Amino acid sequence: MAGTLGKPGAGHGAIVGINVTPMVDVVLVLLVIMMVSATYIVSQSLKVELPKAASSNEAVQSIAAVTIAKGGAIYYNQQPISEPDLIQKFKEGIAANEDMSLIVSADAAVAHGQVVHVIDLAKLEGILKFAINVEPVK
Repeated sequence: MAGTLGKPGAGHGAIVGINVTPMVDVVLVLLVIMMVSATYIVSQSLKVELPKAASSNEAVQSIAAVTIAKGGAIYYNQQPISEPDLIQKFKEGIAANEDMSLIVSADAAVAHGQVVHVIDLAKLEGILKFAINVEPVK
């Protein structure tokens, strides 16, 4: 109470306002960090136009992700891969975890048969849980 009831000229008056300058500085630094990290995350993703679906399930915990690009190129966890190497990765994944899940993302222009072929390769190696990645209709 001594700090709030002192004489006006004594220099021990009540705190009338809060200095928000340090808080604004911290918020701006956090904003810059978020913007830089968001740019880095976006630059590392593959550009694939996903087909739209009205009924898409929740996100699945992915251990393996296969992406089929517009030209037919296959990517395993964002890395380009050939079909024999993809089969080997499936074998290694099943050896490490028998409950392995696979998410297949394909560009809308990719032929249906190529998506089915990748799913068939996964099933032949013992991967029984898979999902097809779609973009929800907005």
